Amino acid sequence: MRCGQLYCRDCMVEDVISGDRLNLLCLNCARRSVVPKSGIGKFGGLARYLRFRGAFTDTVKLGFPRIDGIIGENLPMAAFRDEGWWRNSEGNVHARGWLDAGWEVQEVHLKEGCVVFHKVREVQTPKSVYAKIEKPFTPVPVRRLRSKVPSKTKVSKLYARVKNIERRRTSLPQYRGLAPKPKSGKRLVDPDKESW
Repeated sequence: MRCGQLYCRDCMVEDVISGDRLNLLCLNCARRSVVPKSGIGKFGGLARYLRFRGAFTDTVKLGFPRIDGIIGENLPMAAFRDEGWWRNSEGNVHARGWLDAGWEVQEVHLKEGCVVFHKVREVQTPKSVYAKIEKPFTPVPVRRLRSKVPSKTKVSKLYARVKNIERRRTSLPQYRGLAPKPKSGKRLVDPDKESW
């Protein structure tokens, strides 16, 4: 166990980097070794989310469980107990996440378990590799679909089937309220044998 924490046997998996079955890791450590680390820290996911929402709105209300899901980890207990943890100060590492995205905490409701963020400035997102492409977009050429007109043979066969069905319906005797017995249900009577 590298992490030093006690976990049950169900949480232990083999080392994902070396593949060694004897060197066991907890699932939390295995996830950390597989997921690449980003340079923006734990609250980088929150900064990305707020930048994305900044394109649509100026105010965002997030519950603590939603923030846990966005950052991928649990918030520290101080976030649930102390409103001072949510202060907009550059000295706090966690506050730098939303301040760098151009947002500030407007209100904190510890009893409701939610925070209201307000956008204070527009932040330019770094241009990606795809932004360097200067050619205009040209759609992929698409072949026109041919209309599926059935052949004359198929049409004549279908027409013959419809006519046969109509002939059968008209040839059967019509009884009011009773349906005729199918051929398979009729009993054949042999006149040579005595019935009963």
